Amino acid sequence: MISVIILAAGESKRMGQPKMLLPWGNTTVLGQVISSYQAAGEPDIVVVTGGAHEGVEKIVRRYVVQSVYNVNYPGGGMLSSLQHGLHFLLSERAGVEAALIGLGDQPQVQTEVVQMICDRFQESKAGLVVPSYRMKRGHPWLVSRPLWDGLLRLKHPQSPRDFMNEHAGEIEYIEVETSSILADLDTPQDYEKYRP
Repeated sequence: MISVIILAAGESKRMGQPKMLLPWGNTTVLGQVISSYQAAGEPDIVVVTGGAHEGVEKIVRRYVVQSVYNVNYPGGGMLSSLQHGLHFLLSERAGVEAALIGLGDQPQVQTEVVQMICDRFQESKAGLVVPSYRMKRGHPWLVSRPLWDGLLRLKHPQSPRDFMNEHAGEIEYIEVETSSILADLDTPQDYEKYRP
């Protein structure tokens, strides 16, 4: 079993407004992200919330997903939210073999890429499955349960990138033909560039 952790706790400082709540087609940025993972056949989704908590929770309640609030989101960065999601899985999802780590501000995520990553893990049981576009790692990426402790031991200012570098020999890469794995929304310019 694979659980999805969607990191949606950021403060959207560079965007200037809560980016998870921004319109995206007929839904919102976060709504599109959740829908894409569900469309890929991943039913167990945990959304880690923090910034713009009330608005994000309103979106989350429209979907059959679990939300967990990261009290350390101010200043804790992506690492604290990822660790918060893993702690939740360890306490509530005994049968989960791996976590698929996605970004709440990546509405361009493609269901086909999600499916490819999950299928590859089911075939190989690799410790890490990471999509790559032109030799650049992207999101979402998958980490198997035996490696979670390594992520949980990281301390700020360490990052998931440090963990990846430490476990570089265990990464199974999936080469993809879409730059969407690298694209997230940090600034108003990003939003205007990518919005449908």
